Order: sequence, then structure tokens, then C-alpha cells
Amino acid sequence: QVHLVESGGGLVQSGGSLRLSCAVSGNIFSINTMGWYRQAPGKQRELVATITKGGTTNYADSVKGRFTISRDNAKNTVYLQMNSLKPEDTAIYYCNALITKVTMNNYWGQGTQVTVSS
Repeated sequence: QVHLVESGGGLVQSGGSLRLSCAVSGNIFSINTMGWYRQAPGKQRELVATITKGGTTNYADSVKGRFTISRDNAKNTVYLQMNSLKPEDTAIYYCNALITKVTMNNYWGQGTQVTVSS
């Protein structure tokens, strides 16, 4: 079994900050690319940011300069530091990881709600 457990969501005012964490546990061989996605009500799930095992990052244009993704490979944890939050950042944020057990598979966390008030 592989588990991705997110934490750190909540309610914040516009311009505020939040830090999301996602810890991976279970019987795994290696964790490859990790990332954060989000889904707002009535919209499709969209990529927020990804980070490779070597630390190469990729961001959606809408969050560049405001969000920072990082990971601690020793702790099997990925983080998303979100600054200068806007009401349009309101969504459920999902952690994602490409994990190799015997084969490589895509895993998702349960999601954490981020609400930004104006």
C-alpha cells in the first residue's frame, strides 16, 4: 500500500500565505516526479507545479513567482509554499507522485482545501 497524506490547507485572506505538505509512505522502491494539482468548483483539475527527483521544477503560469515547490527526498515529502494568495487560488489541492514499486505508477493524495477570501 502507498499513501499520500496532505496537510496545511485552510482559510486565508487575499495576499496571505500557506504551506502545503504531502508525505508519502508505504512499500516503495523510489519516488520520481512529485507535484501539486488543484481543482476549483466546476473546473477541471489543473497542474500547479511539479518537481523531479533531481530538483527540476515546473510551474503553471498563473502561480509563477508566487508559489514554490520543494521536496525532501529523505522524508519522502513534497511541499508547496504559496505566497500572495488570490481568491482565484481557491481550490482543492492534490498531491501527486510517480512511484516505483515493481513498476512505475501514478498516485494521488486525498486533497486539501485551500480557500482564499477577498
